[in-house]
Amino acid sequence: MALSPNLRGALFMSISMAGFTVNDAIAKAAATEMNMAQVMAIRGVFATTLVALFAWHQGALRAPRMVLDPMVLLRSFSELGATLSFLMALTHMPLGTVSAILQALPLAVTMGAALVFGERVRWRRWAAIVAGFCGVLIVVRPGFEGFSPYALFALACVFFAAVRDLATKRVPDHIPSLLVTTVTATLITVAGLVLIVPFGGWTPVGAGSVARLACAGVLLLVGYQFIIMAMRTGEISFIAPFRYTALLWAIVLGYLAFGEAPDIAMIAGSMLVVGSGLYTLYRERVVGSSRIAAESVTTEIAPDRT
Repeated sequence: MALSPNLRGALFMSISMAGFTVNDAIAKAAATEMNMAQVMAIRGVFATTLVALFAWHQGALRAPRMVLDPMVLLRSFSELGATLSFLMALTHMPLGTVSAILQALPLAVTMGAALVFGERVRWRRWAAIVAGFCGVLIVVRPGFEGFSPYALFALACVFFAAVRDLATKRVPDHIPSLLVTTVTATLITVAGLVLIVPFGGWTPVGAGSVARLACAGVLLLVGYQFIIMAMRTGEISFIAPFRYTALLWAIVLGYLAFGEAPDIAMIAGSMLVVGSGLYTLYRERVVGSSRIAAESVTTEIAPDRT
């Protein structure tokens, strides 16, 4: 029995989130063997090579001057900031906790669209945004036992990722998406190579570690491919909420791979963040807005993805 387009899209979105989260788990495990800049560099070589080859095959690299567009540069450097802060948080915090904080990204994009682009956001969605960030505070728990200063890096990651997504919306239509992705992947890889020494120097790695990071690079492309398939298969309003399966994957992988069991504060805060995000998506469907927040779950899910 064939699945409906919406169910296929939901399945594709869930597979995409699994690919992204397994990639995160591999990066977190690799960070116990080497510094995060080395993780960025090694994984980036594989991811950048694959993306560049695909972009070349699609003819997206024929006009390299377009990379100097201000929005392309802003997007690329915002992605770099998001990746660095994401890995700093991921290295020192449970995978599920970092993922829970990142679920606030659609809310941050909605707020940014209202403040920067002047998009109309009515009081119900503002209330959902406030509630969602209250959920983030519950997860972060500033001033209480269990607070990690590295949570500030996760919050910085949300900020940089929101700037990235808003900049992406202003990239001219004639600039190929694959060119932008290739530029971003290259920048992150080069940054990783440059930062290896400041972050502690090169650590010899075995073939197994290299193979795992190569798999992480492939999983990034799997995640991107399935998310594109998802958004082209069904209705965004039906499929977008399945981005939150990333949190479920993160909790399961965090427990199985690292023995990280979520506590009550993390679960309660996560439920509030996810609930606020789902309500925001619902309100965007009701009022028929331009759905920037919903669109931010397409090819710009989270940092550290190139």
